[in-house]
Amino acid sequence: MIQKLFLLFFLLQGVVSTSEKDSQSAIVRINTDRKVIHLIFSADEAFDGAKPILETLDENHAKASFFLTGNCLREKKFESIIRDIIRKGHYVGGHSDKHLLYASWDDRQKSLVSPDSLIADFRKNMAELEKYGIDLSQVHYFLPPYEYYNKENVRLIESLGQTVINYTPGLRTAADYTTPDMPNYKSSQELIDQLFAYEEEKGLNGSIILIHPGTQDIRTDKLYLRLGEIIRHLKAKGYTFERL
Repeated sequence: MIQKLFLLFFLLQGVVSTSEKDSQSAIVRINTDRKVIHLIFSADEAFDGAKPILETLDENHAKASFFLTGNCLREKKFESIIRDIIRKGHYVGGHSDKHLLYASWDDRQKSLVSPDSLIADFRKNMAELEKYGIDLSQVHYFLPPYEYYNKENVRLIESLGQTVINYTPGLRTAADYTTPDMPNYKSSQELIDQLFAYEEEKGLNGSIILIHPGTQDIRTDKLYLRLGEIIRHLKAKGYTFERL
């Protein structure tokens, strides 16, 4: 009996050791012992890149994960592509119902939504997923809106039975939302160069890479249109692309 308990302990240690968390307790790397990459796409009211993204994933035999708000799921013009995403076996999870900002930009530990409001919004998001026939018992991961949160927000989501994730710190692809008029604007080429340089220096085992499938029209340089280039380069390095 004692030997079995020790075996279970070491097995669990192995599972835990293959993931990494950030300072707010969200998981930011999964399967760090393998050359696997998890592409994630988050969407609220803009989802113009969904079709080319799905086509690129098909062409490259890659699986990915989509995190959608209730706003996105309720939008009739997105219904067909969302059903295609589900049918093709990609992960679909929640990103809040109304795309709330959970925490203050000035003081991260200051929550901007009450526990009751966060929970109610989360449940509405899950209800919209369920309308697409998604089995909520298989929805294990949640991406907070704005990819921004604090420890208390994470604790609340975990109390509802899901694991909070975010993109791997140090990767800059999430800056694909920036527009040329912003001082922090990053072109797609800059983002790709940074990603590949990061891989050369630190590796991408278990990394979570976020690309936005919807950006402002003023940004004509869409990173999602270069997804195939990213996948092919990293596949040549020995990485596989898997859904969460």
